[in-house]
Amino acid sequence: VVLLCGPRGRAAAELLPGVDELVECALPWIDAEPGPVDRAGIDALVARLAATGADEAVVFTSFHQSPLPLALILRMAGVGRVAAISDDYPGSLLDVRHRVPAGIPEAERALSLAAAAGFALPPGDDQRLRLRPVAAAGDTRGGTRPAGELPDEPGYVVVHPGSSVAARACPPQLCAGIVAALRADGHRVVVTGGPAETALTGQVAVAGAVDLGGRTSLAGLADVISRAGCLVVGNTGPAHLAAALGVPVVSLFAPTVPFGQWAPYRVPVVRLGDPTADCRNTRVTRCPLPGHPCLSGVDPADVVAAVRLLSRPAPPPDRAGTHRPVPALAGGGSGR
Repeated sequence: VVLLCGPRGRAAAELLPGVDELVECALPWIDAEPGPVDRAGIDALVARLAATGADEAVVFTSFHQSPLPLALILRMAGVGRVAAISDDYPGSLLDVRHRVPAGIPEAERALSLAAAAGFALPPGDDQRLRLRPVAAAGDTRGGTRPAGELPDEPGYVVVHPGSSVAARACPPQLCAGIVAALRADGHRVVVTGGPAETALTGQVAVAGAVDLGGRTSLAGLADVISRAGCLVVGNTGPAHLAAALGVPVVSLFAPTVPFGQWAPYRVPVVRLGDPTADCRNTRVTRCPLPGHPCLSGVDPADVVAAVRLLSRPAPPPDRAGTHRPVPALAGGGSGR
């Protein structure tokens, strides 16, 4: 299996089991901040994909993306069989044109396409998300948890206040209040965030939480979450890491996209926030309403109650992925 991904998805792609080779390319019809379409770059991508010798391709897209530009490139690269979900007429670009109803979970959308292409899950597969094992060696940015900083025992609460999209992030003052309320209730709390979020995590962690802002790679973040009893997070990447690791999620979910499509998949979840706010289903990236009303009304006491309901000591999760090898090339991405 050769996985085609963009630079923003590379770290996540490296956590997937069953991938033999990665091809990285920023696709201007997918990337959230696209550059211009460049003839030389497209020619280079065609040549790179041709060099994989892929027999077929399964183009995984999110519901709002078109697979047809990539399908054309795959045809130019000599890929003989191409499958994708497409509402638009594909002509001869697709051999398998799959259709799905609107609103189903993104993971099920992708699984249904794989099955339509001939790659159904094997008997006994529980359909949960999976990551490859991530070893804990005790460094910071190298892919593992920072040594000597996490609580010795699993079962702590991870609070991740940031988001790749501002409209989906919980207000920092509220996150700080949530941490304080969790600490007052006796929980050990770890605050996580990316390298650009250290000021945010420092603000949120002031009530005595461990601040790991900017101190882990994505693999290291997965390792930190794997030992948690619960994750408190908005609609952003770590919520789906938790789902892949079997960790329950308190979802501070802004309704800019449907919860049914983007909720953490097949893991215990409590959703908090106003699902009827005027931003619902707008897909905005910045909140258009004063005061961020969909999330600012969340009561930290409700978060504490949700954590009590969900949280449990976290045994080492089974993160091994076992998939039969298939001669396929997977491409696309969520653009999230």
